[in-house]
Parts: sequence; structure tokens; C-alpha cells
Amino acid sequence: MQDFPPRIATFFTGTDVAPTPDPDTRSPAAFLRWMLRQQWQVIAWSTVSCLLWLLPLTFGPYIFGRAVDDGILAGSTGALLAWAGVMLAVVLVGGVFGVVFHTLVVRSWLISLYGTTQMVTRKVAQMGHVLPRRSPTGEVLSVSSSDSDEFGALTEILARSIAQLVSYLTVAAIVLTMSWQLGVVVLVAAPVLVLAAMPLLRPLHRRQQVERSRNSELTSLATDIVAGLRILRGIGGEDTFGRNYATQSQHARKAGVSSGIWQAAVEAVGVLFSGVFLVTLVWLGTRQVQAGELTVGQLVSFLGYGLFMVGPIRTFFELAQKATRALVSARKAIAIFEQRPPWRDPEDPQPLDGSREMVDDLSGFTAHPELLTVVVSAVPEQSAALADRLGRYLPPDTDPVGEDDGDGLKGRAARRARADRERRRARIAARDEEAATREWGVRLGGVDLSAASLADVRRQVLVSDTGSGLFAGTLQDAIDPHGTLTREQAEQALRVANAEDVYDALPEGWQGQLDERGRGLSGGQRQRVVLARALATDAPILVLVEPTSAVDAHTEARIAERVSELRRGRTTVVCTVSPLWLHHADRVVLLRDGQVVAEGDHADLLAHDAAYRDVVVRSMDEEVSS
Repeated sequence: MQDFPPRIATFFTGTDVAPTPDPDTRSPAAFLRWMLRQQWQVIAWSTVSCLLWLLPLTFGPYIFGRAVDDGILAGSTGALLAWAGVMLAVVLVGGVFGVVFHTLVVRSWLISLYGTTQMVTRKVAQMGHVLPRRSPTGEVLSVSSSDSDEFGALTEILARSIAQLVSYLTVAAIVLTMSWQLGVVVLVAAPVLVLAAMPLLRPLHRRQQVERSRNSELTSLATDIVAGLRILRGIGGEDTFGRNYATQSQHARKAGVSSGIWQAAVEAVGVLFSGVFLVTLVWLGTRQVQAGELTVGQLVSFLGYGLFMVGPIRTFFELAQKATRALVSARKAIAIFEQRPPWRDPEDPQPLDGSREMVDDLSGFTAHPELLTVVVSAVPEQSAALADRLGRYLPPDTDPVGEDDGDGLKGRAARRARADRERRRARIAARDEEAATREWGVRLGGVDLSAASLADVRRQVLVSDTGSGLFAGTLQDAIDPHGTLTREQAEQALRVANAEDVYDALPEGWQGQLDERGRGLSGGQRQRVVLARALATDAPILVLVEPTSAVDAHTEARIAERVSELRRGRTTVVCTVSPLWLHHADRVVLLRDGQVVAEGDHADLLAHDAAYRDVVVRSMDEEVSS
């Protein structure tokens, strides 16, 4: 049985791994049931192992009582030794299966934890740039980290609770044969105690949800700070964002304290009622011994079972608490997993030819084959929007909807807030699908991009912008993530991007480790590694957005010259106002208000077009002043 590492193939088809059914996102409870079904075999074996581990506790008091009655009080050494041997055998079996049970529990926990992480990773890969339009980054990270741990905790407590329930019923049957009055007390104690704690679970659930939401907000804030740390230092914004983080941290702390108070109340009820149950059992048992209805050995058994029953009762309380936390986490998870990509490939997709002319109808821009075209705009967002259209990416013009919106509300207000969140998500999803399925307005060789499959668009057109990230791993993985390059090709990409200093700075060279987001690199080094990765793909059409904004002028000049040489004969579009790129451009296009208003040679435009001259000269002045 191959269950770890978990083979997760959700949200994809055509992989090397047999497809896994997508999770059931109809409700939090349905999602949890789906997760438990994925590893029912491990949970079943864990339950059986736990039952055998509980053998000494289940039958130990009975065996001990029989040893007292048949051996000690009856004065029979043989009977005493016989019952001692039975006890030894039961303890040995329990000890062995205790090890097995804990091994299987850790296994099921890890399957849930890493399985959830893999599902999040696959969902992010499936949705791509669309997911941040709908869900906050902190929500996605929290599902992958803290929520996956809650799902693992649920599998552990579920197996243990089932085993404890069977053991509880077995003990109830044993004590009923000794005394029906005490047997009834033992049998009804656990349901009564659980029902007594039920009124506390709803406020606990609500406060845990608030705690979870505020922790997600804190994670999102931390992610934004880390991503923009260099910019914050440059503008002196560390203190402001630090204060914001401290404020949000205090909100999360207060929510945690409130949740902890209610959780402590549930625990206190469990301890109180367990103590009352034990005292009641001892009092009734003592009275029956005095009346001659029980033997001393049976009283000893009852006391042992009284102590034993505290365990199942506490386990049932723990099940209620962990199930509550898992439901909160499941609500967050389905907000991510229920998202569907807006792209729909046509029934008869048209092939694309990356060596043909590319035209954007909205702006009037044309990328001529085999030429290096530089797009100049006084408003960088306009050229970035053009790059998004050329690559068939939706614009970043929506605010994601988080589960924390309206947290802390109760009753009808909470239901209204949840319904409002669902409506907002539905509106964004409908808007995305409408934009992604209509005619796109960008034609490659006369074929609109919407008439081709999305995979074919991605093969023909590669867009590398300022938001392109680096993952933790080796330098080789960063340059050649698909493992398709030769050593010479990788070195050439690194040289053209003038990123040899990154290679030299890593003791292990190509196998040197990069931190997540390239945190160990300077802004210019990170940008050059991203550029090298884009160049290494050798895409038929390459679109670069401000590829050298973080490097000095001498380095930028070398990169512009090398890129123009490397990409000669292939279509390249660079969105920048840097004169160092403009000198190497085969063609220059000026955008104003998102429309092409001038195009031609850089020198001619500089000499005869006042609007173009204003944009470029302003850029030169800014570079000199900086």
C-alpha cells in the first residue's frame, strides 16, 4: 500500500500519477469526509492497533479483580499465578501494538499534512495568476501550513476515539454483568458529559474562527513586508509597516486568548464531570460491597474501570474540540479548492506560429517577427497591461476576498457576511470567465489567442515581468526548472543576463542553494537570475517588462547588447524607457493612454517626436539624479 508520500493528482489530468478525485467542496463537513476517505485504510489499521493497545486498560481491572477474588482472598497460589500470566500476556500485546499505533498515527498525520500541501501547490499551479485575484496570499499559506496540521490532528483523534468507543462499550458490558446499577452509571456517564459541554462548543468554534482569520491576516502582512523589504528600506517605511504588524499581532494575540479561555472552559467541564463520575462510582460501589452485593475483587475492578473511563471521556471531549478546529480549517480550505480556472480551450483549437506577426487590437501595437521592439510609456502600468494581454493574462484589477471579512460577527450577521463573501467571489469568478472565454483581441499570425489552447499560448509567448519570483532550491533549478538545458546553454543564459557573479558567489556553483524569493541575493542579482531563466526558455516570442530596472547603467548596457544578439531572428518585446535598451531596438513604440501614438527608429523619434522626447529625456534625467 503506497500511501506516503501521498500520491496527490487533484486538479490535473494527464499526469504520470493516476488522477485523484477533486476534493468535495460542498461544505466543510463534506470536505473532511472526503479527506478521511482518502486514507481510510491507514485510519482503520490505526483503530485496530489502538484497540489492541488498550487491551491492558480494557481487561486489566477485570483480570486484577479476579486475581484478588480467586487468588488472594481464596488463598490459591495457582489461580493467582494463572491470572498474573494472563495479565502479563495482555500487557505485552498492548505494549507491542502501542508502538504500532503511534507509528500509524504519525503516518496518517503526515499523509494529511503533506497531502494538503500538495493539493494547495497543485491548485496554485492550476490557477496561476488568477488565484491571487480571488484569495489573499495569507489564506493560501495558512491552508498549506496550519490548516493541514489540523486535518492531521483529526485523523489521529478519530482513530483513537473509535478505539476508545469500542473499549468503552466493552467495559460497559463487563460491568453490567457484575452490577447493573454501576454498569448503567458507567454506560451513561460519557454521553452525559459530552452533552454538558456541547453549549460551549459553538462559542469556541466562533472564537477559533476569528483566531484563524486574524492569523491569516498576520501571515499576509508578513508576506507583503518580506516581499517589499528592500523598497521599504529605500523609502524609510520599516517603522510604519512594523507598527502595522505589531498592531495586527496584538489582534491575533487577543483572539488567541479569547479562544483559549473557551477551550479551557471545555477542558474544565471535562475534568469536573470526570471527577464527579469517579466519586459517584466509588460511593455506589462501596455501598454495594457493604450490602454484600459485590465482592472486594469486583469493587477493585469497578474502581479500576472508573479511572479508565476518565480516558474515553477526555478523548470524546478532545474529538469535539479537534473536529471544531478542523471544520474551521475546512471552511478556509474549500475557499481555495473550490476555485476553478476561467480558461476554456476551444473544441477545435487553432495552432499558433510564434514566427508570425502579433497584433494587439486594443492598443494598435504590432510585434513584428524577428525584431526587438521596445515599448515606451510614461505610465509603466500601461505597458505592463499590454504585456499581460500579449501573454493572455488577466489584469491585476481585483481585490481578493478573504474568509476574515466580517470575522467576529454572530448569528444572522455572520450568515449575511458569509453570503456576501460568496457573492463577491462569484462575481469575480464570473468576470474572469467572461474575459477569458470571449475573443481575446490579440492575434498571432491572424489567429486570436482565444482560438488556441492555453498551453499552446504559453509555449509560444513567454512574459517575464517584475513580479516573477524565485523559489528555494539550487541555482540550476532556478535557471533550468524543467531540466532541459545542456551545461553550455545554461551558462550562455547566465552570461547574457550578466549573472555570473551569482554563480561565483555560491560555493557549490550550480548546486548552490538559493533562499525563497532569492532573499540572499541583491535586487539586481535576483532580477538578472529571473532574466536568465526567461532567456533560457528560448521562447519564440519573449516579452520582458522592466528587465533591468534594478541594475546599474554599465551592467544594463551589457545586458541590452547581449540580449539583442542572443534574440536576433526571434520576436522580442521589451517594456522600458531606458535609453540603453532603446539604442539596441530594431523598432520603438510609444504608448499614450494605452494607445500606440508613435513608432519608428529611436533616433528619428527622439529628433522629431516631442511626446517621445519628453518621456525618454525625463527617464534619463531621473537616472542621472538617482
